[in-house]
Amino acid sequence: MSKYHDMFLSESREHLQAMGRLLVELEKSPADREGLDALFREAHSIKGMAASMGYRATAELGHHLEDFLAGIRADGRIRPEAINRLLAGVDLLEGLIDDLAAALPERDVYAFIAGSGTVQPSVAPVPQEPDSGFQEGKPVPAASSEEILKIVVELVLEAVAPAARALLMLRELAGQGAVLDADPDEGQLMQGGAVPRLELRLKSRRTPQEVKDLLLDMPDVARVSCVVERVRSEARPNRERTVRVRTGLLDQFINLTGELVTNRYMLQAAYNEGRDQDLREGLERLTRLITDLHHHVLQARMMPLASITGRLPRMVRELEQQTDKAIALRIVGEEVELDRSILEALADPLMHLVRNAVDHGIEERGEIQIRAGREKDLVLVEVRDDGRGLDAEAIRRKAVAAGLLSPGQARGMAERDLFPLICLPGFSTRAEVSETSGRGVGMDVVKAVTEQFGGTLQIASERGQGTSIQLRLPLSVAIIRLLLVECGGELLALPITRVLRILELTRSEVRSSGRQMVVPLDNELVPLLSLRRMLRQPAQPVAGTIPVVVSEVRGRKIALVVDRLVGQREAFVKTLAFPLNRIAGVSGATILGDGRIVFIIDPQGLLDEGTAPGGRSGVTP
Repeated sequence: MSKYHDMFLSESREHLQAMGRLLVELEKSPADREGLDALFREAHSIKGMAASMGYRATAELGHHLEDFLAGIRADGRIRPEAINRLLAGVDLLEGLIDDLAAALPERDVYAFIAGSGTVQPSVAPVPQEPDSGFQEGKPVPAASSEEILKIVVELVLEAVAPAARALLMLRELAGQGAVLDADPDEGQLMQGGAVPRLELRLKSRRTPQEVKDLLLDMPDVARVSCVVERVRSEARPNRERTVRVRTGLLDQFINLTGELVTNRYMLQAAYNEGRDQDLREGLERLTRLITDLHHHVLQARMMPLASITGRLPRMVRELEQQTDKAIALRIVGEEVELDRSILEALADPLMHLVRNAVDHGIEERGEIQIRAGREKDLVLVEVRDDGRGLDAEAIRRKAVAAGLLSPGQARGMAERDLFPLICLPGFSTRAEVSETSGRGVGMDVVKAVTEQFGGTLQIASERGQGTSIQLRLPLSVAIIRLLLVECGGELLALPITRVLRILELTRSEVRSSGRQMVVPLDNELVPLLSLRRMLRQPAQPVAGTIPVVVSEVRGRKIALVVDRLVGQREAFVKTLAFPLNRIAGVSGATILGDGRIVFIIDPQGLLDEGTAPGGRSGVTP
């Protein structure tokens, strides 16, 4: 049955996510018969699958919850204490699934089934830990001087800790024993980039509490979980990640493969016989087939937003209990699909945005909305609350106190230009740290993840009316459409999703505003920025019309002056490895048909590197 192991884990997690969501809904409508029936079916499915796989403890706990729900269905109404017990049961099942995923023996469930065991639901939505006998608040037995403990250490860094910081943590732990494995490992950490989380397994004589205390004393550590890993003789299996694909989509792949094979033989025959017209038609047909194949391959990677929003109702319920607030969560557009890699990276940022809305936005009662929808080749994900809104003056004061702005700069900045400052590492206007926020961590993770995939983050807020944070993300990250431009003799590319329009300006259309050249566009003056200057290339006099690419940075339009507009092209984009990934404003690269390597530039990254409208990047009179 081992070949069905990954499918069991995947489907069980979906059932557990559905159980958590249903229990939160039933708490508000305890007599909802359809909800009770659906909850019973989810428990029944988990029990049946676990029994088929031979996972005894998981099957017995599923059977216990199924029996418990059968009595509730007979009553026709679920009581509050039953909600809490069922949620604790869901937590225990999630822990069992984590045990099975880590190739560990299933933890004990019989104390819970007997009614004497308790499982506290986690306050923060972090992955469940294998049961080890180590619980917060209980004494931890010291390791024997002759016994070596296998310890699982998990760091949840809500901040985008510098990779160097995480590397120091990894090396410090290596001094406490032997690091068996780490994610990311030392080689990946040396490449730099955002590190929101570090997981590792440590073989050490230190107790879990000693390791935990050691890590909590380090900077940039938000949360630590450290438990004993139970030893098993078999080697830890190295399973490949899998994804479920609809059979209809597989049929499409088979049909396309057949057509590609037929087209190959047609092209070979046309080439051998010198039939140029048939050769051209065959190449056109090949282009159509590859486009069709590309579409279906992307469909295989697409997953609905619902796959990461299922935990949010449960999380909001727990935050309500923590903060004594009444919060309604509304999710619209869960059926919208994104690339699997984007969704997996978006899960933690989305939870942070909801936590922020609860802690910073909602005061006593309010609503949080999560909306998703398509905008051409982009997906818009918006998290909106109707709370107090951002305090622009508090942000202004904090920016001056932190040395980010001079008093004069702060006074002259519009509110919408102040809001992006909350995405800087460590920036927080809270005077005290709460259990859910106040450390100044999290929003920098949201920004880093969004930009990692070529997306944009935009913040809008009105005092007393609420806050809206919009993430615009590409549907896919592998094959995208690019605009090719020439600058300083080099061919460069911008993702079409970052291009609002392209223009050929005459000198009469360009105006001067102080020391900055601007162009009137849609009833606003858009600053002209020289891509040559941004790339630190020598200036060149412009003859004739001025080719311009209009993009958007932090909600404001900019007009990039390039040497020449070359055209559009679909391309397979590769991420850059160290040390090229440290170059600001370069998000990836692609190879053209003639073998040339083209770098893909990110205007926002180039501006963040220290250039700005009116500065050395601006086109001056």
